Amino acid sequence: MKKIFIYNQIWILLLIFTIAGCESDKKFLIEEPATFYTTDNAFSTSAQIDQVLVGIYAQLRDLWANSTEAAWIFVFRGNGTDMFDVPSIRRGNTFNNYGTINPDHSHFLNIYSAWYQIIAKANLALYAAELPQISWSSPAEKSYVLAQARFFRAFAYRNLGELFGGVPIVTEISKTAKYDFERSSRVETYQFAIDELLAIENDLPGTTLSGGRLVRAAAQHNICELYLALGIQLAAEGNSSAAQTAFSSSVSYGNKVIDGGLYSLLNNRFGKRKNELAINIPVYRQGSTSSPVGTLEQITNYYWDLFQEGNVNFQDGNTECIWALQTDYAAYKAEDGRARLPYSRTYGPVFRDGAKDHLTGTLEDVGGRGISQIIPTMYTRDTVYKGKWAVDMRNSDVVFRRTFIGNVATSPYYLQTIPWDVIYKGSADESTNNNNRSLCYPVSCKIATDKYTGLDAGENRSNLFRDDYFIRLSETILLRAEAKQRSGNKNGAASDINLLRSRAQCSYLVTAADMDDNFNMILDERARELVYEECRWNTLLRMGGTIAVDRIAKFAYWPEAQATLTFDYNLWPIPQTVIDTNKDIVLEQNPGWE
Repeated sequence: MKKIFIYNQIWILLLIFTIAGCESDKKFLIEEPATFYTTDNAFSTSAQIDQVLVGIYAQLRDLWANSTEAAWIFVFRGNGTDMFDVPSIRRGNTFNNYGTINPDHSHFLNIYSAWYQIIAKANLALYAAELPQISWSSPAEKSYVLAQARFFRAFAYRNLGELFGGVPIVTEISKTAKYDFERSSRVETYQFAIDELLAIENDLPGTTLSGGRLVRAAAQHNICELYLALGIQLAAEGNSSAAQTAFSSSVSYGNKVIDGGLYSLLNNRFGKRKNELAINIPVYRQGSTSSPVGTLEQITNYYWDLFQEGNVNFQDGNTECIWALQTDYAAYKAEDGRARLPYSRTYGPVFRDGAKDHLTGTLEDVGGRGISQIIPTMYTRDTVYKGKWAVDMRNSDVVFRRTFIGNVATSPYYLQTIPWDVIYKGSADESTNNNNRSLCYPVSCKIATDKYTGLDAGENRSNLFRDDYFIRLSETILLRAEAKQRSGNKNGAASDINLLRSRAQCSYLVTAADMDDNFNMILDERARELVYEECRWNTLLRMGGTIAVDRIAKFAYWPEAQATLTFDYNLWPIPQTVIDTNKDIVLEQNPGWE
């Protein structure tokens, strides 16, 4: 026994020394940083909180302009809708083949995640703004910071509600992993965003000294859209009385913006190029810059003025601009490679492939250095202007250019206008024509210019360096028109449409009889007015019913949509990854995507 006791004593001593040694090693391995940042001590000044907001502005700029040319952002901006598709050379990027579109598709997850990233940043700014160590120059400074953060959070939930329906409402920062998020309803999602914006409406200024920062009308415009969306959903659920109340509120908030006296549609020349009654686009032989061999003269107008460099912001005298993303050539060259609009590159046609016997090059005469990431469908480029709609300033050649001068010396149309029948039907093979036609289309003044910035410093007609619209008054008018129509006031809806049609000097004004119950008139007018501006998926899915499915099946460029879109939906699916990782509570999938 004594021997066993001695052995036990020795074993215990060895164990104690071993443990002590391990503890020493553990202490050696533990990092003891000089500073350890947490959400509570990372912020010491109000300027640091403002930088969180600047990060959101930058993220939204990148989401709209898509300087990284991400396929999922092209989808968010409209690829796969009635308005946009992909060209023949990019069929692999189609978002109209429903044999491959399902809840596992990465585009849904990327878009869903982008909005929650913005929500997380907004929540962080709101949390940091209340930390005791933060001092503010004035109560107004703090109020504006809080108002911007809450706007961004509401804006994110408006987009999530329109695209995905009811989603988890997250209002606080998370410091630990969480697997039990619960979906709100679509009505609750819209109502949360409305309440957020109502709370901060009067904390946003009427105007700002410089462009880009949020103003009160941006909140009012979004409240108008949210009440419209809320009313549509309430009506779909059978609550017609509450729906009518929501539509009435939508009209009221549209009135605040449209009739408030600060904003108005531009009906006269303005801005940096208002004295240029015409522009001359040089025509280059074989696409070479050696010397122009001809010019194309185009008569300018005030709609064209809206999209010229230096003309976009309210501070530039543009009374239609409510909120604009900011680009800056100097910042782009110095440090911010995303401070640009790569629209000539990403949206521009590729005549050098689709009509190579007549047109070539990457210069102004063909709309710049286009590589055609997404294309306007035949509906967008032609159908909406056929017949009685053809006389329209938005379809004038300087705005939506359809005149192209042959620059290939061997072409029978060299230095002559090339007929579209020749461009569209240049081959005896219809399949070839269809492919070529996808690459050749009119060039909007929203994606190209006759005066590219930075050519002397190496720029190559890929980028525009003007600011761009998040919200333009025209869209507020179209939202109010829809709210009026859904309230039963088709005369009022027609009057709002005619505000835009009169401004565009259209030969045909609409009547109440034109305001069809499927909202084709509204959607067509949005296509004319807001091409390359609106997020078409938001519009189609917000409208509910089978509007999105019907229009995609009817107007998609390629036949995959008609062949594979065999089910109805009016929401995108909740990404399957989100459902799978929320392991403690089941997130139900949206109808049609189960």
